[in-house]
Amino acid sequence: MTKPQISFEFFPPQTLEASFRLWDTVQTLAPLDPRFVSVTYGAGGTTRELTRDAVSTLHKSSGLPVAAHLTCVEATRQETMAIAESFAAVGVTEIVALRGDPPKGQEQFAPHPEGFTNSVELISALAETGKFTIRVAAYPDTHPEAPHAQADIEWLKAKLDAGADEALTQFFFEAETFLRFRDACAKAGIDKPIVPGILPIENWGGAKRFAKRCGTQIPTWLDQAFDKAVRDDRQDLLATALCTELCSDLIDEGVDKLHFYTLNRPELTRDVCFALGITPKADLQNVA
Repeated sequence: MTKPQISFEFFPPQTLEASFRLWDTVQTLAPLDPRFVSVTYGAGGTTRELTRDAVSTLHKSSGLPVAAHLTCVEATRQETMAIAESFAAVGVTEIVALRGDPPKGQEQFAPHPEGFTNSVELISALAETGKFTIRVAAYPDTHPEAPHAQADIEWLKAKLDAGADEALTQFFFEAETFLRFRDACAKAGIDKPIVPGILPIENWGGAKRFAKRCGTQIPTWLDQAFDKAVRDDRQDLLATALCTELCSDLIDEGVDKLHFYTLNRPELTRDVCFALGITPKADLQNVA
């Protein structure tokens, strides 16, 4: 089996304890030689400053290529681009450009009166600077706000045509979901890389809640399997096996890159990578 290139997503810490967890996560996963790691914004941009701090710290201290998430939420165009320029100034030139979720208490996204109205506008502005590698989100399962699946593909094409370099998908539970989406994107004329997003399931209850918010389809068989595994106290074993199988099926279909949503809990992601034959690089053992 061909070993894929990998990348990892982290979220910024909001407490001292969470800071230690993030650092432990980086130390655990950095030796696997990811092509980049990304740091999220919270819903509604709630962790904007924390994200900037985490990105800067990781860039300086880990030696890893770091991609910063950037959204359109509750900021003017000038403020958003100033954040992007601050990343570039410290050597962070990879950005995951997103519209962003509505702030807490709001059901729908409403742009700032002087802000970017959508992700395409943000991507265009970032691309015009010529300073950034730009990644965007893609949705193999229909986005909750999309009228139909084809609308997601058309919007993805608009983002890539605006200057984005690559797409990272929302997580999904069955390989066929991604493969059908990949085929539909190719049919629509999309020829830039689409990287599947992988969620190792640390907690099935939490994963289900997250899936429902994102519009990710939950297969009945998977729900039943985890119900039984939880009763038998074998959920970690099941999660590792299922995630490894999902990744293997994708690799068998020609996928050469995987993006893992780690939730700052690295052990399951590490174990899946090991099962795929991705092992620590000797010269990166002490990178953190």
